[in-house]
Amino acid sequence: MPKMIISIDGTVIGQMALAKDRTTLGRRAYNDIVLDNLAVSGEHAVLHMRGGEVEIEDLNSTNGTYVNAIVVQKQQKLKDNDVIEIGGCRLHFRARSSAASDTGSTRAARGDYAASVPLSAAPTEAGALLELGIPVLRVLSGTDQGQEVPLQKVVTTIGKPGVAVAVVTRRRQSYLASTIMGGVTLNDAPLGAEPVGLQEGDVLELGGATRMQFVRV
Repeated sequence: MPKMIISIDGTVIGQMALAKDRTTLGRRAYNDIVLDNLAVSGEHAVLHMRGGEVEIEDLNSTNGTYVNAIVVQKQQKLKDNDVIEIGGCRLHFRARSSAASDTGSTRAARGDYAASVPLSAAPTEAGALLELGIPVLRVLSGTDQGQEVPLQKVVTTIGKPGVAVAVVTRRRQSYLASTIMGGVTLNDAPLGAEPVGLQEGDVLELGGATRMQFVRV
């Protein structure tokens, strides 16, 4: 099964098996592949799969779609190892992927603590986003206990407005947490507006109710 390996700023953030006839790419949350970058249009491009072949089509995007550094004029058939550039994001096309790679899945938390997670990327069928070592915030207590929030975006906001809100920022291979609103603690110590690096097993508590653990999966 064909797949896309997705990277931002040189860091691989995931892959997606192409199991659908039509796979959309863009900044809006309802796309199949959500690319959270201001240089990416809301509905930027679409991948068409016909038989064993995949074509990419630019949807009149503002900044264009490039394959191997050449702008896509209309529809263009993709070859194994082609590199697609959309805004600051790169997608490496592989015409074939292993069965093991196609069976993974990403779990996204729902409710108040999933405000900035692209839920359209959550798995509903084969072809969902597969994580490649992406850290998660595992909910230890609260209404979403047992759920996981993948930190696949550059900035992930967690919490409930008016109660407690924190932000986790990805900088290459490191992740930093800071408080935006309300009472947030990191390992039972108050967390302020100054970003603090997260380590494996660190626990964030929001508003004294929800506890989330930083885990690399």
